[in-house]
Amino acid sequence: MPIGALCRTHLKHSARPRDGTLLTTNTIDRQSFREAMSRFAASVHLVTTDGPAGRRGVTVSSACSVSDDPATLLVCLNTSSPDNARFEANGSFALNLLGKDNEALARAFAGEGKLAPDARFAKGEWHAEETGAPLLVSALAAFDCRLLESRIVATHRVMIGEVVGVRIGPRAPSLVYLDRGYHSL
Repeated sequence: MPIGALCRTHLKHSARPRDGTLLTTNTIDRQSFREAMSRFAASVHLVTTDGPAGRRGVTVSSACSVSDDPATLLVCLNTSSPDNARFEANGSFALNLLGKDNEALARAFAGEGKLAPDARFAKGEWHAEETGAPLLVSALAAFDCRLLESRIVATHRVMIGEVVGVRIGPRAPSLVYLDRGYHSL
């Protein structure tokens, strides 16, 4: 089926006003979107925080750079977990880029085995710098970030952080998530 036909099949209503922006009242169905996104290879990260609201860590694949001047990152967290509000309350986070040797850690922080938060953190070696957010010692790279902005967009909390510190680890194959499974490059 041509791509245009696919889009017309799932797009219920859209219009293009004179300024060229696309307005959509009800877009692609959830399952089609999730299936398409499963083919999107993404780096695997642990996003962590610590502070007055408590320590928290989550496995994410939705993170990217925003700018290098000033150094800024964007991370998305699902709002289905009320514990993810700790990131905003603490005002900081660390983004830890995982290598293939960190797959067990990625699975633990994704909820596999239903480990308590302390047991998840016990599986890694951590270091804190300026913000106090846990930086994974074995990460390929770790970014210490001060939260600049946080807002809810649909089902996720979108956080933008200014990078105040960087730790660069050894070169090694990256852990990626593709087709609902972990792989390495």
